[in-house]
Amino acid sequence: MLDTKYRDHAMEKTMELLAIDSPSGYTEKAARWVRDEFITLGFDAVITTKGGVLADLGGRNDDDGLLLQAHTDTLGGMVAQIKSNGRIRITPLGGMNANNGEAENVRIYTRDSRVYEGTLQLIDASVHVNGDYSDKKRDFDSTEVVLDEDVRSAEDVRKLGIENGDIVAFDPRSRITSSGYIKSRFLDDKLSVGIILGLARYMKDSGAVPERHVYAHITVYEEVGHGGSASVPPGVTESISVDMGCVGEGLECTERQVSICAKDSRGPYSYEVVGKLIDAAKREGADYAVDIYPHYGSDVEATLSAGSDIRHGLIGAGVYASHGYERSHADGVFNSIKVLKGYLGI
Repeated sequence: MLDTKYRDHAMEKTMELLAIDSPSGYTEKAARWVRDEFITLGFDAVITTKGGVLADLGGRNDDDGLLLQAHTDTLGGMVAQIKSNGRIRITPLGGMNANNGEAENVRIYTRDSRVYEGTLQLIDASVHVNGDYSDKKRDFDSTEVVLDEDVRSAEDVRKLGIENGDIVAFDPRSRITSSGYIKSRFLDDKLSVGIILGLARYMKDSGAVPERHVYAHITVYEEVGHGGSASVPPGVTESISVDMGCVGEGLECTERQVSICAKDSRGPYSYEVVGKLIDAAKREGADYAVDIYPHYGSDVEATLSAGSDIRHGLIGAGVYASHGYERSHADGVFNSIKVLKGYLGI
């Protein structure tokens, strides 16, 4: 019986992972945390050469393996220019958008392990001074990081150890409401890592051994397009990307459901796999929606593009305001675990 404690475990682990900054290219600490979580549950897990985590969840049939994929890298920024006035211009990592990054707190990580706080602000950010404030286009040339340090020149900033190429992480502002909503930046895709850990804990507690061999690959470069392009174990014939389910105009999914994607911007998912995911949702009594995502790409498509001969699918708990301040719900998490349980037949 799939108890709600596995949903709660998924939510708890999501919150822990959200507290670890991990923009694309700066994921080592998050990857170690993920590896250790799988090992604590009793599963073999290793960090790949590329920096992701590959966990072996067991199974009887090595010739028809299933690979679950999620990613722990997030959007973020990188120092691109230290200005003469001590402000910092950044370049985005992944699809970070200056429109919803404005006025957010950030942390800058230097190469010598120092951390500094600041805020991404519009250049000349005071409404009482800047008469063009409302009309100014927000991008990463019209915004800048204002450091919470007494710096007035580029030399002052460099004395702190900050240089071009340093990582800029945005504060996720994570919280769970009494009504079951989880709100945070970077639920895409740390919520799905939590979901897979919830499934893994269920497998450990129940002693379930899937008929087919199941692996989990927690990737680290999904937000820049090549996360799932490597580390497919021998014998894998199918891969399911567990990523955020889109919520918005023209789509049926809500934050309380699990979304099954039939097609995204790169094309259709395997008709066979989508059908089996729908069947699994029905068997397990999961509240689901089938949708088409207009602006989306997933890890498993990177796997196919790299040449893997596999069938592919995509599911995820519904997430509103993707790539912004995102929101999902405990029900969406539970429904996602239900579908994965049903797909594995455990």
